[in-house]
Amino acid sequence: MTALITRDELKAAIDAGAVTVVDALGGEYHAKQHLPGALPLAPPDVDAQAATLLPDRDAAIVTYCSNEACPNSGQVANRLTALGYTDVRKYKEGIQDWVEAGLPTESA
Repeated sequence: MTALITRDELKAAIDAGAVTVVDALGGEYHAKQHLPGALPLAPPDVDAQAATLLPDRDAAIVTYCSNEACPNSGQVANRLTALGYTDVRKYKEGIQDWVEAGLPTESA
């Protein structure tokens, strides 16, 4: 089971530049709106793209998707862990919670 991170912990890590954020929705969802600095990586693309997007297997990585009902963030986190990434956490509340809290997002 992937460790979780709270909104406040994630915001502090993003502000400090201490985390790589992964948008598990990817594609057009990522282009429309994503957390600051988030990289798009949907579940079907993890095996092919992880090594290129995330070269440091010991870096702090946080995955998220739309909300708690969305399975993508857990799927991506679990696959990254299986591929040897050592510090993967999940922001289970997702971008819906982030936006509702009035925090900034980016678009492509």
